[in-house]
Amino acid sequence: MSAPRVTPWDRHNLQLVANVHPGDWVNPEPASRYDLVVIGAGTAGLVTAAGAAGLGAKVALVERHLMGGDCLNVGCVPSKALLRSARAAADARDASRLGVEVSRDAVRINFGRVMERLRGVRAGISEHDSAGRFKSLGIDVFLGEARFLDPHSAGVGDKTLRFKRAVVATGGRPATPQVEGLAAAGFLTNESVFSLTELPSRLAVIGGGPIGCELAQAFARLGSRVTVLHKHSHLLDREDPDAGEILERQFAREGIEMVFNAQLLRVGRSERGKRLEYRSTAGASEVTVDEVLVAVGRVPNVEGLNLEAAGV
Repeated sequence: MSAPRVTPWDRHNLQLVANVHPGDWVNPEPASRYDLVVIGAGTAGLVTAAGAAGLGAKVALVERHLMGGDCLNVGCVPSKALLRSARAAADARDASRLGVEVSRDAVRINFGRVMERLRGVRAGISEHDSAGRFKSLGIDVFLGEARFLDPHSAGVGDKTLRFKRAVVATGGRPATPQVEGLAAAGFLTNESVFSLTELPSRLAVIGGGPIGCELAQAFARLGSRVTVLHKHSHLLDREDPDAGEILERQFAREGIEMVFNAQLLRVGRSERGKRLEYRSTAGASEVTVDEVLVAVGRVPNVEGLNLEAAGV
């Protein structure tokens, strides 16, 4: 079984993959019947599997990509590592307000080092979500694609897992807007942004929800010129309006440009970068950037599970 490639392929990501999807992993022979089969080894799946095994259940855990799921690999852990560096940069620039004399011009961001630290933090934590650790808890860990065969069995490769109960914990992935030229121009999501090794000088963030906002502020604090295009009238539109207002005031202080009621029309490439054409209440306009980060919501990972066979 070949291990997924995570870029850049350095010692930190090598350690990560060795823990959460080891290339030499051999799936066990299935038990005659499991009390519980858990499909998906992200946060929900890991907690469910470990909890059930701790209560004495015979458990199988299936993961097709990287154990730890979004939280470890492309969510909570790397984003908070990035935010810590961004906060340090912001604190250094604002230190004189606290009586600490630091020249703003003297604050230099080594983005490559920021991202190397991020990868190191993630790799260090990955042992807790590793295939080896969950095997040590008495759980049969299967790496591969799962599909239901009937209401009480699932297939993983050429193996059949029979069960009393199953949990679908396959999580979600970034939604991709159908915008002319976006795919051809190329874009980032939370699944790829943490693989960057160079800071984009200009960054457009499509979406003003939690993911878009935290990454917009982080990259602005690390030195990118950030423009947020949001289709609603204020940030964090699913939260209390007060929360969005607080964030908007802070973004304005930090020089983040915000465009509300924005409809992205098309994306193209030029010698100057990626050109985004959009319409808002102010009319038609455009912005040229080096990278585009898409954060417009999530869609569930249910394709290929054959849920109908399980009666779902």
